[in-house]
Amino acid sequence: MHLRVTFVAAARSSSLLAERFEDDRPLDQAGWEEVLRAANELTPLAAAELRYCSPTPRSRATGDALGYAPLVQLALRDCDMGRWRGFTLGEAMAREPEAVDAWLADPRSTPHGGESLLSFIGRVGSWLDTRPADDGGSIVAVAEPAVVRAALVYALKAPPSSYWNIDVRPLSAISVTGRAGRWSLRFDGSSTQPTRT
Repeated sequence: MHLRVTFVAAARSSSLLAERFEDDRPLDQAGWEEVLRAANELTPLAAAELRYCSPTPRSRATGDALGYAPLVQLALRDCDMGRWRGFTLGEAMAREPEAVDAWLADPRSTPHGGESLLSFIGRVGSWLDTRPADDGGSIVAVAEPAVVRAALVYALKAPPSSYWNIDVRPLSAISVTGRAGRWSLRFDGSSTQPTRT
C-alpha cells in the first residue's frame, strides 16, 4: 500500500531574515499576497482525502486560504526551542554563542532546554509513519518550514546534519510517497495536483 503525502510550507509572517523560533505570529500582508499568488497552483491539493496543518496561526490560515479546511495536528508543531522561543538565530547567538554552536553541531543537544533536533525529526517522522495508508491515497499537510525539513530528513533516512542543508521556502510543496518506514521523495514538475500512484 502506497500513500502520497504532500507538505506545503506555510506562508510567511515576516521576512526570512527575521524568522523566529516557534513563531506564533499570524500571516502578514505579504504572506496573504503570496497565498493569493500561489493559490492557482496549490488549491488543487484540496482534493486530497486527508488535509492537515501545524497548530501555528500561519499554517492554519494558509490551509484555510487554500481551501483545505485542515485538521490541526499537534505532532506537526515546530521544534520546542525552550528559552530561545521567539528569538531569531542571530539573537540566540548574541546571547549564548557557545550553546548555539553546540546545538548546531550535535543533533542530540538541548542547550535551550527544549527538544533536540533528533527528537523533533523523530516526532515528525512518527506522525508520517502513522498516517492511514489506503493504496493510492493522498494527504496534504500545511506546516512550518522546519517541520517540512524534519519530514524530509526522516523520509530520506538522511543524517540529522542534513536538516541544515534543506531550504524550504514559504508556499513550496514537496511530496513523499510510500508507507511507514519506506518513503521516497517525489518531484512532479510544475503540477501539484494529487495523482494516484
